Amino acid sequence: MLSPPHIDRYAVFGNPIAHSKSPTIHALFAEQTGEVLSYEKQLVEIGDFARSLRVFVDAGGCGANVTLPFKIEAWEAANVLTDRARAAGAVNTLSFTSGGIVGDNTDGIGLIADVAINAGVSIKGQRVLLIGAGGAAQGVMLPLLQMQPGELVIANRTVAKAAAIAARFNEHVQPSSCIHVAEFADLEGAFDIVINATAASLAGAVPDIPASIFDASTFAYDMMYGRAPTVFMQFASARNATVRDGLGMLVEQAAEAFNVWRNVRPATDKVLSILRASL
Repeated sequence: MLSPPHIDRYAVFGNPIAHSKSPTIHALFAEQTGEVLSYEKQLVEIGDFARSLRVFVDAGGCGANVTLPFKIEAWEAANVLTDRARAAGAVNTLSFTSGGIVGDNTDGIGLIADVAINAGVSIKGQRVLLIGAGGAAQGVMLPLLQMQPGELVIANRTVAKAAAIAARFNEHVQPSSCIHVAEFADLEGAFDIVINATAASLAGAVPDIPASIFDASTFAYDMMYGRAPTVFMQFASARNATVRDGLGMLVEQAAEAFNVWRNVRPATDKVLSILRASL
């Protein structure tokens, strides 16, 4: 009797996790590329990440994605960190190798791919506003700076947090770029690109930002997504800005993770369309 074929196992770890679209995305990528693998959801209790990860690795797992609230714990669990994971201070993609656990962060490249490629918005030389100073903002800083914006402003309710991020990434600023920080109330003038890296939209709220940061030439991006435009997108639209949600970022960061694991980059356009239709 023939033994059953080995199937490489992957998973996404988080809490909550029932809402995750990652299994659907990676199943579509696998079908498209002819890769044979399984991908599952792993609900992890708070405080149990390290043990759950070890159980998965010992059972033959090949890699994992990590979502809230475990990205810092994944960073700590990695034996090796990629440059972008080290810069982000958080890990969303783990690879289990003979040399140990490799931690990576694909969030930033996912954002850049969705903005620059899918939406066709150039970042180089532009005046960019990044709203928020949490992990999501920190995770996209390096890829954003690598695109050489003319000015990158980090705005947060507590300016000290924004200043800490700016100081951390000063060494990555190109000669043609600069970083500034600001409190929400101090923001002046319209920006070319505004990126909401807060989770305020999940609570149906908009960061306490002035409407004057948007005009008809602004591209406003919310990392959150939903069936309807987020409240942030609605707020920006009222000032005639072009808006986009973060569903494409979700698909693009997954495509980068798939490429890290399988060394093949799936196409994302049809997958994004399928997900959009399923919302």
